[in-house]
Amino acid sequence: MAVCTGLIVANIYYIQPLIVLVSHDFNIPQNIAGSATYLTQAGYATGLLLFVPMGDMIDRKKQILATLSLAILALISAALAPSFWLLQVACFMVGLGSIVPQLILPMSATLADPAKRGKVIGVVMGGLLIGILLSRTLSGAIGGWLGWRDMFWIAAALCTCLMALIYVRFPSSKPGFSGNYLSLMRSLLTLIKTQPLLREATAISMTCFAVFGSFWTTMVLLFSNEPFHFSSGQIGLFGLAGAAGAFAAPLVGRLGDKGNLRITVGYGLLLYIFSVVVLYFTRASVIGCIIGVILIDVAQQSVHVSNQTRVYTLMPEARNRFNTVYMSLSFAGTAAGSAFGLFLWKHFGWAGVSAGNTALLITGFIIYVLTYKKLFTVSKLKSL
Repeated sequence: MAVCTGLIVANIYYIQPLIVLVSHDFNIPQNIAGSATYLTQAGYATGLLLFVPMGDMIDRKKQILATLSLAILALISAALAPSFWLLQVACFMVGLGSIVPQLILPMSATLADPAKRGKVIGVVMGGLLIGILLSRTLSGAIGGWLGWRDMFWIAAALCTCLMALIYVRFPSSKPGFSGNYLSLMRSLLTLIKTQPLLREATAISMTCFAVFGSFWTTMVLLFSNEPFHFSSGQIGLFGLAGAAGAFAAPLVGRLGDKGNLRITVGYGLLLYIFSVVVLYFTRASVIGCIIGVILIDVAQQSVHVSNQTRVYTLMPEARNRFNTVYMSLSFAGTAAGSAFGLFLWKHFGWAGVSAGNTALLITGFIIYVLTYKKLFTVSKLKSL
């Protein structure tokens, strides 16, 4: 499951190191080419909203295979795109079909021993996050060697192989929701209204995912211009630094099984703010940027794994719907953050991006502080 989540979620990040190559190929400005990145993430958020809830009412294995088929067709369309607007449409569809990891995660939580659920989610999330980060390294290398179109052909071939693996290895599941699709979607609003922990975890996650999207999109532009002038392959190597930080995910999950996950979220937010400050002051140093990349990814995993584990403990029969609310809004944050980061880069450069990211994280920390007392009171009353 960890391997599948990593290789499939990579689909939505392959485009990021290829922005400069795409802009040259279609003769468009880099910030316009960058729109393909947030359109992919917007497609992912849309798929999370429309498709992931269905995992509570149909066999997850069948849904995974059908959704992955859509991703393969979209990847092939991206590789063949004769114009930029068709590439934009294809990238949106790539995101729409690459929501499979968010079907696998609830499946892994359901199969896991409750006492080890945090560890299991951490392992699968570790695979997912390593896939996110190493996708940039692979994409940058392939783009510099063969061209950006070949990366999409390779991704389509990888997903085709994964379909065979999933068909053979994944278990079937029995749905826990007996209503129709409309009642299923209406129940999402009910969950949002009645679950304060879900609202708090999602709001914090949105701010962090927005910073994550903003950073990784504008980082390509930072390193492709002065003083670095790096190639797409060299830029992609920074994904290796991020992948080193991704190994923190299983550790965060194990810590969550032993203690208070909300405290881990707080430490993660503080580390996130610190990492953005480090990246601002070391923006002209390769070593400093590598340290900053590692810190920002450890912080992201501390917040995300902890919040997702907290959400999964609420109602086992509604895990897909909880995941829908949490992840669709989180990736809406990623898409908005990428667009926000491109805007700040164009008008204010890296200083503007850093200031905007800091403001987002401070907003997340304010939400964390303001909701702490309320959630603590609710938890205490339930224990009584």
